[in-house]
Amino acid sequence: MRIPLSWLREHAQVPTDATAEDVMAELVRVGLEEEDVHRPLDELTGPIVVGQVLSAEKEPQSNGKTINWCQVRVVPEGQTQTLIGDGIDPSGVQGIVCGAHNFEPGDKVVVTLPGSVLPGDFRISPRKTYGHVSAGMIASVRELGIGEDHEGILVLSTLGLDPELGSDALEVLALHDEAAEINVTPDRGYCFSIRGVAREYAHATGTAFTDPVAAIGSPVASGAGYPVTLDETAPIRGNVGCDRFVARVVRGMDPSRPTPPWMSSRLRLAGMRSVSLPVDVSNYVMLELGQPTHCYDLDKLEGTIVVRRAHPGETLTTLDEKVRSLHEEDLLIADGSGPLGIAGVMGGAATEVSGSTRDVLVESAHFDPIGIARARRRHKLPSEASKRFERGVDWQIADVAAQRVVELLTQLGGGTVDDGVTDVGMEPGQVVIDLPPDFATQLVGRVFAAHEVRDALEDLGAVVVEHDGGFRVTPPSWRMDLRIKEDLVEEIARLSGYETIPSTLPTAPPGRGLTRVQQQRRRLLQALADSGLTEVLSYPFVTKQDNDVFGVATLGAERRAVRLANPLSDEQGFLRTSILPGLLDVARRNHARGFRDLALYEAGQVVLPEGELGSAVLPASGRLPADDVLDALLDGVPNQPLHIAAVMAGYDSAAGFDHAPRMQDWSDALDVARLVGDVLGVELVISQGTHQAFHPGRTAALSLRSGEFVGYAGELHPKLLAKRGLPERMAAMELNVDVLVDAAADVVVARTISTYPVATQDVALVVPADVPAEAVRETLREGAGELLEDVRLFDVYAGSAIGEGRKSLAFGLRFRAFDRTLTADEASEARSAAVELAVERFGAVQR
Repeated sequence: MRIPLSWLREHAQVPTDATAEDVMAELVRVGLEEEDVHRPLDELTGPIVVGQVLSAEKEPQSNGKTINWCQVRVVPEGQTQTLIGDGIDPSGVQGIVCGAHNFEPGDKVVVTLPGSVLPGDFRISPRKTYGHVSAGMIASVRELGIGEDHEGILVLSTLGLDPELGSDALEVLALHDEAAEINVTPDRGYCFSIRGVAREYAHATGTAFTDPVAAIGSPVASGAGYPVTLDETAPIRGNVGCDRFVARVVRGMDPSRPTPPWMSSRLRLAGMRSVSLPVDVSNYVMLELGQPTHCYDLDKLEGTIVVRRAHPGETLTTLDEKVRSLHEEDLLIADGSGPLGIAGVMGGAATEVSGSTRDVLVESAHFDPIGIARARRRHKLPSEASKRFERGVDWQIADVAAQRVVELLTQLGGGTVDDGVTDVGMEPGQVVIDLPPDFATQLVGRVFAAHEVRDALEDLGAVVVEHDGGFRVTPPSWRMDLRIKEDLVEEIARLSGYETIPSTLPTAPPGRGLTRVQQQRRRLLQALADSGLTEVLSYPFVTKQDNDVFGVATLGAERRAVRLANPLSDEQGFLRTSILPGLLDVARRNHARGFRDLALYEAGQVVLPEGELGSAVLPASGRLPADDVLDALLDGVPNQPLHIAAVMAGYDSAAGFDHAPRMQDWSDALDVARLVGDVLGVELVISQGTHQAFHPGRTAALSLRSGEFVGYAGELHPKLLAKRGLPERMAAMELNVDVLVDAAADVVVARTISTYPVATQDVALVVPADVPAEAVRETLREGAGELLEDVRLFDVYAGSAIGEGRKSLAFGLRFRAFDRTLTADEASEARSAAVELAVERFGAVQR
């Protein structure tokens, strides 16, 4: 909200020498936020005066243009020029070349003399052009930086002005003003007006506040006004769309009359452009009082105005000339011809005030904030009116705002006001809040005497009466945000000064710290980062094809996924069932930018819907739903387990003069999966697996000892990598962390370390080629018994020496006891038992 200081001074005691920075410093004290300072004169300097065109000789040019060679008097007739400068004629008559044609000799204009500077650092100096020396410029509103009109120069008579020659044009155009811009938070909607900000300035400085509402007064009805009906037989979600509608009629007005400079200047400083007198008056009153109003061409209305909800299939052409399909929740202003506008958001083009309008109907109404907010978002129609209605407008001033509009229209545009006043609706019930004694002291931590509480609340505009040792408070009508006693305490603290609140360090509440799941998750993510992987985040929105490929192991199997109602893009319209698609997108982007060696991981939730997903009907807003309704909503939320995934490509390390890096492969993905299990204290069982997104022969299925499936690890399918523009080989893994956490023990106990020496034995077994190495390893572990500490595969061989369809697996076995040094016979006996079990299960032959 931009606050012109000259306007603010009409209602608050702002010192004449106060700057915009001074005003913002005071407003910050009462909780408003400073934004910026706006000064038109920062970009307008030098001699800019009122001049009169004495002659304008049209001279056609060879380029097809016709220019005017003008003689312009810039001092009163009979006087000489007192300004001194290069190009300024002492006679007071300047020769100026002008390309515009919307003026005549005798017109008074704005002349920028040599030495002046216009917006954009446009410096005016004598220059030769079109065969003349042009000593100055006749300015347009765009060149002065006060508007967008560039159809011609600014003729002062069109603004109703007849100033003295040579006078300061910036003073005539009311440009010697500045504005302080503040940020208005959603709960302080009353500050979207000069009235509200002036009141806050008075709070901050302890000075008097002059309420413009008191000066305007309410109209007194002396006859029937224009017929208006509020049709609220079916309120939406318990909210009545319109609870007050005031209408006034002005006849015989001339809409072509110019908006006076003092008004257009204030509108411009407030961030609004001047459009026409009726529109400018409506905007001016909105900025002054905070109550939006709207003007209709009375001759274009057909019968009674009805405030109602939209009918199915209705459309409306709004003031921006767009045809909008209306929703059945939209609140409309309508008449016998149909919709006239979307209430509180934007009017319709059919009844817009134009240059031929003579009779005007002024609307000033009060609408439900929630309904206005929904209509604005639904139609993507932000407006200054909706901005205020969404935050709450004072119900009490609708009639005052209408009175102010008709006064300005008759004063500036002529015409007369009908005696009749339409004022229909029902005043909302008053909110009464009980404020217990010492409640403010207990909540804020600073002692507030009873008189301080009363003074602060009465200064706020509330009605305060003593009640049960404390106070019973009725908030003012413009403070819709005050609903509970904590709201009142916040205002007491704000008006008393935040700087008076002591700084005390709160005592940390007792607690048990992070939960077990939180600790495990943090430990897991840190371990992956410590092992050299880089954590990334990707969007959870994917394509249907991504879910079909990564979400199910078998090609063509059904995959259920949640479709988004309002996706960011039509292609990525589903929630992910796997983390890998987003992770691969990140890898592709990095690979395309030259990062060839990648090791990335991500942890996040996936959405796995099962069965029926609740109801599409949402409970009514504005009140807490019953427990059974909340339970039904929660039952409809799909399963969202935490997954962790990693992808690796390129080399595992940087090359060096004494080091040759290794290309990352399926074993690296398996190592990352094992690391996840080790960190959580869960042993993963590895077996040969198949998945349509993974390489047919380089895929491991991971599960728990109980047989519960956990995830996959291996290398991705070459065709998938080629289609996505990724390297030819890329390793990946994805695990369900929730399953692992559930299987993990509450406390991970470290295995006892034996102090006795280890005994090692190697064994090479020839088995059928289709027997997984992991199955043989697990068999050796089982057969060796408790003396076996570790078993690792260190060599695989397949060739003619061992026969077709067979392979040799070489394992290193480590034996150790906790109470003694093992003998060679004990280690050999355990090794033999392991081999015997492998022979029994797989027909293994020892090499």
